[in-house]
Amino acid sequence: MPGQVADDLSVLLGGGGQGGNLELLRRVRASEPEAFVVYRPHPDVDAGHRAGAIPDDVVLTLADRICREGGMAPLLDAVDEVHTLTSLTGFEALMRGKSVTTYGQPFYAGWGLTQDRTPVIRRNRILTIEQLAAATLLLYPRYIDPLTRLPCGPEVLVSRFAMTELWRPSPLMRLRRYQGICIRTLRRGIQNICRRLSPDRGF
Repeated sequence: MPGQVADDLSVLLGGGGQGGNLELLRRVRASEPEAFVVYRPHPDVDAGHRAGAIPDDVVLTLADRICREGGMAPLLDAVDEVHTLTSLTGFEALMRGKSVTTYGQPFYAGWGLTQDRTPVIRRNRILTIEQLAAATLLLYPRYIDPLTRLPCGPEVLVSRFAMTELWRPSPLMRLRRYQGICIRTLRRGIQNICRRLSPDRGF
């Protein structure tokens, strides 16, 4: 289960009235009581930049493991199915042939490709994953060439991936990374202090 940003518009408008990460994690565990559940925190939430964090000790009452390390692609290759609210991870899993259960109403739900706990009534066609991928990645979006800053087709954008100099982290990105480390360290320190004080002080 991938965690999401609590105040992201896809969650607020496409969440189907579902709760946040903790409520969804409870629903996933209830629906799959025998499964080995892996929880993947959203990196912006984990870094302290966005809302939606769940304390690790709470997560581990429902999930078997928290996975922060490595990229999403290797993790998707290792799992059997994905349960999500509206995360793009569900779409990535579909393209890898994985079973996907949605609890909200993401763009890839309602086409006969996912198990939908909140049905998308307005969608009444069945699509193949190839049709959905073409509509999502080729026909709908408008791309900007990172080199020329001009509109371009997807083929040009894909060719730019080989130009590693275009994808180096900016100073601002590095600053936000260190900011996130500081916020996480501070949060864990406060949690440890509260745990030490709680037996004697009633916290």
